[in-house]
Amino acid sequence: MRTYLVVVDENPESAVALRFAARRAVKTHGGVEVLALVEPQEFAPWGGVQATIEEEAMERAEALVEAAAGTLIAESGLQPHVTVRVGDGPRIVREMIAANPAIAALVLGAAATGAPGPLVSHFAGTDAGAVPVPVMIVPGSLDSAAIDRLS
Repeated sequence: MRTYLVVVDENPESAVALRFAARRAVKTHGGVEVLALVEPQEFAPWGGVQATIEEEAMERAEALVEAAAGTLIAESGLQPHVTVRVGDGPRIVREMIAANPAIAALVLGAAATGAPGPLVSHFAGTDAGAVPVPVMIVPGSLDSAAIDRLS
């Protein structure tokens, strides 16, 4: 089964990318893998404080992924596979693609204004030729009607 890997965060462009991926998955009889990334925390001299910060970040990411999955189910009927991982975003994305041969494309949302975001910059820049699947960059300025028309 063709699977679209979508990285979600709290930015609105990730919701646009998720809608696009879900629409493509429905049309191609595929699936969606939703990934939320948690940045590793800087070392704190008091381990308990660092652990609390990391736990809160994980809880926020899990809530974000659950909300994204709920939206995906409601709009497309697809049941996504969800993953929350702590670490370097590009490295984790590459690991997930390598570990799952069903992943057919990486779908990222670009910010509607300003810089496109670190993952878009990375996978459309320095790592563009090394990714073993197509990278789909969805403009964050697209509305639902445009996404539906293009997907």
